[in-house]
Amino acid sequence: MMSALDETYAAIDALIGYAVRRLDLDSRNVDWTRNRILELYNLDSYGVSVGPGGDGAASGETDDINVLLDRFRTAAAAAGLFETADGAIQADIVMGLLSRCPADLQDRFAAIERERGGMGSMRWFYDYCVANTYVKRAQLDANPRFDSHGLVVTINLAKPEFRTMAKAAAGNAVAGGYPKCTICHENEGFAGRNKRTLRTMPVTLGGQPWFWQFSPYGYFNEHGICVNTAHTPMHVDRDTFVQLLDFVDRFPGYFLGCNAALPRIGGSVLAHDHFQGGGELLPMHKASAWDTLRFAGHPEAVVEILDWPGSAVRVVSRDRGEIVEVADLIRRAWIDYDDPASGIAGRDADGNRQSAVSPSVIRTGRGYEMSLIFRNNAVSDEYPDGVFHAHPEYYPVKQEPIGLIEAQGLFILPGRLVGQLRMIEDALAEGRGLPDAVSEFTLVWDEMTAALRGCRDRETIRETLRGELGSVCERILGNTAVFATKERLREFLKALG
Repeated sequence: MMSALDETYAAIDALIGYAVRRLDLDSRNVDWTRNRILELYNLDSYGVSVGPGGDGAASGETDDINVLLDRFRTAAAAAGLFETADGAIQADIVMGLLSRCPADLQDRFAAIERERGGMGSMRWFYDYCVANTYVKRAQLDANPRFDSHGLVVTINLAKPEFRTMAKAAAGNAVAGGYPKCTICHENEGFAGRNKRTLRTMPVTLGGQPWFWQFSPYGYFNEHGICVNTAHTPMHVDRDTFVQLLDFVDRFPGYFLGCNAALPRIGGSVLAHDHFQGGGELLPMHKASAWDTLRFAGHPEAVVEILDWPGSAVRVVSRDRGEIVEVADLIRRAWIDYDDPASGIAGRDADGNRQSAVSPSVIRTGRGYEMSLIFRNNAVSDEYPDGVFHAHPEYYPVKQEPIGLIEAQGLFILPGRLVGQLRMIEDALAEGRGLPDAVSEFTLVWDEMTAALRGCRDRETIRETLRGELGSVCERILGNTAVFATKERLREFLKALG
């Protein structure tokens, strides 16, 4: 029977073998890498039968990194190398050492792109980020997810809930001034925020240096962010459309978009210019057209008013120049648009801008498709969190600001709902009243009981509950609609010519 220390040596060798197979660890660097890990724990001996120079690739060795890391954490803690509670940090340290350095990965990415194109290299990079544990794929797969009312509804078990934009900004704040924010390039490999396994890829957009990184707890498949290398504030202007088009020209299998660059309707990081995107089309990308228009002087572009709960249009053309011109024409008109009868004002009483667009682009057989979501962050006495925000009756389900991803139909609901919805399900199945612990869910409860009509079948209750969540999310998107009807949106567009 091996001692805890021998088990630790074996676990380290297994991780090194995994790195050779999955993380491009050069076999010439095996001994050097092992010695760097041994140095971490002040180990000046090594006693595994594989022996120095081996690659740890024992017959039948698993490639499940979660199993390998659990083995390492258990053995090393038993050997007294660190406390059990520090296991996650220690695993992050080791995986950072086993991952290739950024320059090596960027060279490999470029080589694969030359051979397989942009999407081939990007998907290789995603697999690498899963393999080196930066992308927590197991947690993403564990999140409840279902389709309802034309939307995708997910419950994110890892994401903290920030019920206001101020709390979201506080949750993304940094101390000490280095890096300047949570998405700056200087985070790559930074131990102070457990970013040892973070790797990025350079991207040129609009002639300027940006970089791409995948999100550790992605909201959807291959979810990532594209970040301006310069720490400059979020903004959306004509250049934004050019930059988005540059990205999908290089990576045509991804979409890319950005939040409105305003508080309450923007992202949680407004201090640093960035986009979001990835390898999964969202429901709004697939929405049908409610009506179609063309602008005089731009015959090569079609503007589609989307059959969508929020206020959104899609500009379609094979001509990049037409996409940019028409999208910017709409953007400029919207940010200065006033319609007092509809409660729309481009600026507040203090002169601050409060209208913006959230653009998002994909490439299809029709050419480029640039979606523009009309947003406005006005507040009122009735709606102090935002007139075009989720209304208070829906706060038990979703109170957080509605950003780009949700505005396009993929809702990220807070993890607390798992336990809360279970209590509601149990009460319905057992014929009890709404539990006090979830008393704020009165609207959901009333609509559920009306739909179920006394049915206590568990599966029926679960299906009805999913339908109720989808319905609430659809109504929240309706709350964000700045135009009360699609006819009013059409009038706005027709006034532009």
